[in-house]
Amino acid sequence: MNQSPQNPNKFQSWLKKLGLAGFLFFLIKGLLWLIIPYLIAKGFFK
Repeated sequence: MNQSPQNPNKFQSWLKKLGLAGFLFFLIKGLLWLIIPYLIAKGFFK
């Protein structure tokens, strides 16, 4: 696999964006897993 110098740069940039998107997704998901049961227990969704 002989790649030009630009390809690893583009790949690293794409990988960083994917990593940031994944981090934000799991952060929001984790917060919702904490917030929703709390709101249900407090009777917010009645």
